[in-house]
Amino acid sequence: MESKRVAVSFSVLHFLLLLRVPAATSGRPLAAGKPDPDDAAATARWLVAQNSWGVLSTISSDLRGSPFGNVVSFSDGVPGEGCGIPFFYLTTLDPTARDALTDGRSSFTLSEFPLGSCGKIDPENPTCAKLTLTGKLKLVDSKSSEAEFARDALFTKHREMKDWPKNHNFQIFKLEIEDIFLIDWFGGPKPLSPAQYLNHGKELSII
Repeated sequence: MESKRVAVSFSVLHFLLLLRVPAATSGRPLAAGKPDPDDAAATARWLVAQNSWGVLSTISSDLRGSPFGNVVSFSDGVPGEGCGIPFFYLTTLDPTARDALTDGRSSFTLSEFPLGSCGKIDPENPTCAKLTLTGKLKLVDSKSSEAEFARDALFTKHREMKDWPKNHNFQIFKLEIEDIFLIDWFGGPKPLSPAQYLNHGKELSII
C-alpha cells in the first residue's frame, strides 16, 4: 500500500513539473530577454538584434511599380554591438537590388514569431511583436568603414555569405530608416521616431 502511495505521489510530482517547464513551439528556440512592451525602442531594437531574416519590400521595376516583397538575410551588427540599422548582402541578379538602384523606397518587416517567444498564439496576435522599418535602401560604399562594419556584421551572423560566388557581384546595402511601425501589445502601433530607435543605448545580444 505504501509503495502505491509513493508511486502516485511521484506521478503527480512529475506531472506538476511538466506543467512548469516552458517548451519551444514547433521546434523554434525560446528567446530570452524580451523587453517590456511599454519600452518601444527596446522592443524594436531587440527584434532587429535577435532576428536574422525578414521581408524586404521594394517598388518593383519589373512589375511596373507594384510592391515586391522578398525574404532576405540581414544583420545590424556583431553580437552585442548592434546599431539598429539593417545591412543586406544583395546581388543585382535578384530583383530587390535592381529595384533599390532604380527607386530606393523600401520597407523591411520582422516578426517575433520565428524567435519562439510568442508561444502558441497566432503571429498576427498583437502581443507577438512585429516591426516594419520604412525608408530608403542605399548602396554602401565598399571602401568605407561602414562597409567594413557591415561585412563583419553580416559574415558573423551568416557565415556562408563570404563563400557566395564572387562573379555574382554581391554588394552591401543598408536601410536608411525614415519611419517605424511597431506593434507589441494591444492598443495599436507604438509611437517611435527613428531618432528614439537609433539612440537607444542598451546593447542587445543575439542568442
